[in-house]
Amino acid sequence: MLLLGACATVGPPLPPSLELPKAPTDLRAVRKGNQVILTWTIPAMTTDRERARSFGATRICRAISSSLTDCGKAVGEVNEPVLRQNNGTRKQTSTFADVLGEDIESDQSTDFATYAVEVQNADGRSAGLSNQVRVPLARTLAPPADFRATVTGQGVVLSWKGETIPSSSEGMQFVYRVYRRPQGSEQWMMSGEAKGIGAGDFTLTDSSIEWEKTYDYRADTVTLLPSQASIAGADTPEIKVFAHDVFPPAVPSGLQAVYSGPGQQAFVDLIWSPVPDADLDGYNVYRHEEGRAPTKLNAAPVKSPAYRDTDVAHGKRYLYSVSAVDVRGNESARSEEAEETVP
Repeated sequence: MLLLGACATVGPPLPPSLELPKAPTDLRAVRKGNQVILTWTIPAMTTDRERARSFGATRICRAISSSLTDCGKAVGEVNEPVLRQNNGTRKQTSTFADVLGEDIESDQSTDFATYAVEVQNADGRSAGLSNQVRVPLARTLAPPADFRATVTGQGVVLSWKGETIPSSSEGMQFVYRVYRRPQGSEQWMMSGEAKGIGAGDFTLTDSSIEWEKTYDYRADTVTLLPSQASIAGADTPEIKVFAHDVFPPAVPSGLQAVYSGPGQQAFVDLIWSPVPDADLDGYNVYRHEEGRAPTKLNAAPVKSPAYRDTDVAHGKRYLYSVSAVDVRGNESARSEEAEETVP
């Protein structure tokens, strides 16, 4: 019997893994007032294509008006958490807020800061800097002062006091913006903008509300740059508003009363100018004789600006008025009276 054998060839030993986390490639930056919020994905793999198991500090790197060649003196550090086991299906992110001092904010629209992050391993070594992002350093103004809300028949009126623009802010413009969200929602939407910042009182009416709902409002000052970029300043405190409609529609006008004429069943036709309120439900029609109190003629609101009164008697003089009613039952004052005599 012939026996065959083989032996494995042993290669040179592999160098130990340095366990260097891959440098992030998706660093993002958002400026809000004097804060720059940085967000990035925590690297799940090392440069050796192994799973990253532990980290040292992640250094926050910043340069003023230049690119970064190395981190230099970090402006902050983040301790990354141990990555959760999720089979790679969910990315885990980290954030850092860098506060810009007054000596860093600039009155020049072209000044900027460059940011990167450097993720280190447990031995304090890294694979280098992440991608770099630029953030404008243009100055932002303080949020609007004395921010208030008042519910009116036209909507929610927002008011605040303005601030004087620094004369040194060359090439920049400033606007106020007001934001709204329904109660229970996380989604803010801009409800209006006011230009012409300066000392004085400002108002803005939000007429796109839905009545009987509660809203949160906030406002900020926005710096507009020649590059068409914009920087939002810090927010005012939020205020809560219940848009309760206790406001009646406009008073109808132009009421006319016309008798039907001889040879027909007696009636009086009434016409008037329509009320344009969006929440109008209809009209109420009132009639009275001299010396008596007015009586409402209709059981339900009249939907069009016209009414025929067939319950009239010959030889009597009638005085008519109409009011407008909205969908919540708020009723306007009555119109000026129109009179007609049935022969």
